[in-house]
Order: sequence, then structure tokens, then C-alpha cells
Amino acid sequence: MGNDRPAVLITGGAKRIGAVLSRSFADVGWHVIIHYGSSASEAEALAASLPSAETVHVDLIDSDGAVSLVQSLAGRLSDWRLLINCAAVFEPDEGEILDWRKYRKANIVNARTPTMMAQAYLRSTSAREGRRVIQFTDQKLENPNPDFFSYTISKHAMDASIAMLAMQANDPRDRVYGLAPGAILPSHDQSEAETETSHRLNLLRRKTGADEVANACLFLADGHLASGQTIYVDSGQHLLSQPRDVIYLAREMENG
Repeated sequence: MGNDRPAVLITGGAKRIGAVLSRSFADVGWHVIIHYGSSASEAEALAASLPSAETVHVDLIDSDGAVSLVQSLAGRLSDWRLLINCAAVFEPDEGEILDWRKYRKANIVNARTPTMMAQAYLRSTSAREGRRVIQFTDQKLENPNPDFFSYTISKHAMDASIAMLAMQANDPRDRVYGLAPGAILPSHDQSEAETETSHRLNLLRRKTGADEVANACLFLADGHLASGQTIYVDSGQHLLSQPRDVIYLAREMENG
């Protein structure tokens, strides 16, 4: 499938930002491999709506299974140009007491597995114009607070991998990038009013669109930036110092 097109694997590509990425790459002629964990019906429906797409399944808690998936794809894709590690778990916890279950899950799904997938991808795949990895981090790298404690730690771990993977890559055409979004889509139990408020808590006082994240990925896919860099797509949120996650800041503002 898609042998005449450059291929991209998007983890979490069936829903939310991942689905926007899938559509955006399909629109410009890529063969899109939509990874899903539990969203089989959404993944199949999305793939059926795109010109060239397929679905793959693995639970990202299974790091070895995810590596096996990469190796399997590498064996049949002649121009696998891009891996986007977008999928993540984002569970609420606080810094007062470490929730070991959430901490372990976040670090496996958000850091260990995508790092191992990137390593396997750079080890085993072929691409006509160089290979690209985009690791999704978060604006919390520069604007941390204790909310979503385990998630934030995992994204710092993911960030640490980017420069090292860039140094490890043997082909000078290869690139490893970070992409750090801010508040893009509603999270958890946010009301519409809370979402509207929280998404404007940035320097530009504007909502950052999922299409902006997709456009940044399309730009990075061309490899014009030096390997190891991170782009922030957050309307300047990472330049602020916010004592709480914007979900809770907005809730406090709505409640007076």
C-alpha cells in the first residue's frame, strides 16, 4: 500500500490532534499509517476516508510490541519518511505524593515506548530523502507547575531523548525534532466556557488551532531545521510562568 507515496506513521492518529495530523498529511499526498490503541472504529473510519491510509494497532504500554510494529513496517515500506510520536496519556495527579501507577504508565507510554520506537525506526527503515522523527512534548517543559505531575515528568524525559537521538543518527539527512504544543483541544471534563478561557491564557490571548500543529509537522517533515530542535506551538504560553495548569486556572477564574 502507498508504495508511490512517502509514508508517515502517526501514533494516536485516529483521534483529536492525531486525526488532524492524519488528514493533513493525506491531503498533501502522503501514505498515512494510523496507529491506535483502543480506537479501532475511529481509526478504520478515518483510514477509509483518506486517499492512501492503513491502520495498525499496539498498546503503547507494550514497548517491545511497539518496536516489533516498527520493524514489521520497515520490512515493507520503501519510503518511510516520518515517524510522529503523538500519542500520550494525560492523567491528573499532583506533586504532593507520587502516584506510582500513573507515574509508571506515563513514563512508559509518553517516554520509553516512543523513544524505543524512534530508535528502531532510525535503525531499520529506508527513506529516499532522509528520515524524520517528531517527538511530541509540551509547553510545560518551559512553563512547569505541579499539576499533571507524572505527565510532565514523562514529557521532560521525552525531551531529553531528542538531542541524544539526533546525535545518534548516522545518516546526515536524518532529523529528530521536538514539537511542544500548548492548550489545543478540550481536556477531561472542561466545559465550553472553561475551554474558551483556558486556551487564551497565553501571551497572544488567542486560541492555538490544531491546524497550526499540523502545519508545524508538515514543515518539520521537510527537514529544513537542524536536527535536535524543538518548536513550540502555543501562542507564547511557554514564555509565561503559570502556577497551575490552565484547566484549573480557567476554573478558578470562572468561579471567581
